[in-house]
Amino acid sequence: MKTAKTKAPKIVVEPKREVGKAILELVDKMHEEKKISREVIFGAIEAAIKLAAERHFAVEEGVLVLIDRATGDISAKFNETDVDPVTLGRIAAQSAKQIIYQKVREAESDTVYTEYQGKKGELIQGTVTRVDAGTAIVSLGKSEALLPRSEQIPGETHHVGERVKAVVLEVRKAGQRVKIVLSRAHPDFVRALFEDEIPEIEDRTIDIRAISREAGYRSKLAVSSIDTKVDCVGACVGVRGSRIKNVIEELNGERLDIVRWNDSLQVLIPNALSPAQISEVFTYTRLGRAVVLVADDQLSLAIGRRGQNVRLASKLVGWDIEIMTHEELAESLERAERWFAQLPNVSEEHVQAMIGDGFLSYNDLTFIDGAELTDFTGLPLEQADEVIAYAEEYADHMERSVEDERNATAQAIAEAEAEAEAEEIAARNRAADEAIAAASAASEATANLEAAGVSVVDGAEATIVDGTEATVVVEPSV
Repeated sequence: MKTAKTKAPKIVVEPKREVGKAILELVDKMHEEKKISREVIFGAIEAAIKLAAERHFAVEEGVLVLIDRATGDISAKFNETDVDPVTLGRIAAQSAKQIIYQKVREAESDTVYTEYQGKKGELIQGTVTRVDAGTAIVSLGKSEALLPRSEQIPGETHHVGERVKAVVLEVRKAGQRVKIVLSRAHPDFVRALFEDEIPEIEDRTIDIRAISREAGYRSKLAVSSIDTKVDCVGACVGVRGSRIKNVIEELNGERLDIVRWNDSLQVLIPNALSPAQISEVFTYTRLGRAVVLVADDQLSLAIGRRGQNVRLASKLVGWDIEIMTHEELAESLERAERWFAQLPNVSEEHVQAMIGDGFLSYNDLTFIDGAELTDFTGLPLEQADEVIAYAEEYADHMERSVEDERNATAQAIAEAEAEAEAEEIAARNRAADEAIAAASAASEATANLEAAGVSVVDGAEATIVDGTEATVVVEPSV
């Protein structure tokens, strides 16, 4: 961020009244231009003159400098002895220039830092002044900010003179400068846009409870209303999407899913996975996992393209969501029973206790310790520790075995599909051969009739050459 240089004051020595007047004018001017408090400026000038006087007298301490806040007059003492104002003025004029400049710069940086630190997450608008290696430099008036490529919406480009909206992502000091980082890719950008466009969100009638986002592709927002008469989803969308239109345009067409919030996960998770139809939801608090059952024809819709729908839904509700069909769940339960039975020190009751708490693999067991396992299975701590150690040792082996089973199943399905397709092709070929043979036979019969003097017309009357009428019906050839 570039900061306009502040001209250091020239303190006139004589007469004394003019010195005070010049200081007061300097303080007022810097206060108005830089928005720095007068007391900070007075303190900076006092510190600068004090340091300059100490250098003049070749001492490290013992100098006291005060400026009258009303008149601007300077008074100083060195070891309880008043310093001649003429000498003091000359010292200030010759030595304090750079020190005052530095102090003011520090105060100005503090002001900018405090201002934008309080705006983190807020929507601001600025003008792009230049673009450097993909990073847009944005003017915010008297300050500049960075909009890095990583914080831009994928696929968008910015050019000089463009007005851009973004949220303040980060504010930090870098020496005497303040670095302000903006973002258009953060979920807070979507939140800020909705607050700017939807009056009910701005006045807190509607609350955005959670946001999950993959910038440039899709976002999910969970909303609720404190007024039962206000439909939170409908208010955000508007009639025929009229309200959400500006938000989508600012996001370059990014898809937005507005979800109705519910404190019950049994309701919230199906809402978050919309438009897929959910059969049943099982939640396991200890693992923070939800197993969601869907019909076969809803599986791909619930998961979404490249897993995007379930991934965003998981972020939205704060739980790990696993989508399964009824058949897949049955297979997982059977596999878990088979593998857990191999654990040391466990009985059938222990196995069912683990499965009942949502543990379906050795890898799941590695997320807890022996004390937690003891808590819900009743195993002695020493034996529970052995179970956890065994699971940690063979977790990878189990994962590979499961992967092998899935691959084998997928291969068997592919082979069965290939075989069915081959049989279908063979059946079509046989039907074609039969049709060709029938056509050939019909053609041969027609040739024999014509050789006997019969004129053959498909499905019509024919006349024998010697004048005797007869009707010969021949099926149209294939």
